[in-house]
This record gives sequence, C-alpha cells and structure tokens, in this order.
Amino acid sequence: MTAPAQSPRALARVFTQRFTSTRRGARLARQLSLVELHDWGVPDRTRLSEDAGLLVAELATNAVTHGHVPGRDFELRMTLFPPPGALRIEVSDARRDRRPVVRPRSYQAGGGYGMRIVDAVAADWGVLDRVIGKTVWAELRV
Repeated sequence: MTAPAQSPRALARVFTQRFTSTRRGARLARQLSLVELHDWGVPDRTRLSEDAGLLVAELATNAVTHGHVPGRDFELRMTLFPPPGALRIEVSDARRDRRPVVRPRSYQAGGGYGMRIVDAVAADWGVLDRVIGKTVWAELRV
C-alpha cells in the first residue's frame, strides 16, 4: 500500500499571536515575527526577513492607529508556504469601517505612507472582512 499524496500546503508553517492595540504591541509583533522567521530557517538580515519585518511593522502600526477599538487587541498571523512558496502576513483589527488605501504622494506630508510601502514591497495585498473588523494581508514571494 502506498502512502497518500500530501498537498504542499499541508507542510506550511503558521504563527498566530494577539497583541495589545498599542505602539508597544506593534513593536513586539515585529520583533516576534522576526524571531519566528529565524526559527523557521529564514536567516536574519536577508531580503525576506527585512521585507517581512517592514510589512509586519506597517500593518501592525495601521491596526493600532486606525483599527483601534478600546478593549480589543489586534492579531498577527504569518504563514510560510513551502517552496516555491510565499510568506503571507495577516493583521486583523476590530474596525471594519476604516479600510486601508494607498494615498497619493503629498509634499511635506507628515504621514500616510504606510500602505504605499506595503504596496511597493509586497507581491500582493488586500483586505478581507470579518464578523468583527477586518484582516489586511500581504504576501511576499520566497
């Protein structure tokens, strides 16, 4: 008897963690995502780890800044699919009404460039509605 064929997605690695909806929580999300990637065999200071850290930082900061609801946390979920895989980063918050947009350039703007960075770094990104809130996801090709 032969063993059943397994789907390549069955070997995906997944990390999920909730964080307080504060700047400290956003910083911690970035730091723990890099530790988890290292544990998965993605070396520090490689393009994948640097891009992933940047995306987690931007999406977590947006969740804290624009998706904050008192008493609610935000959630980070990372999934690393096997070769020729992808790294999917998802950040969920409790505000469905505030959806991210890529803003046009503005001379001397004090902020608002987070989603422009996500759009430039990620291979693809989008927004999914949840029962409570939304999930903003971004993917990097490995």
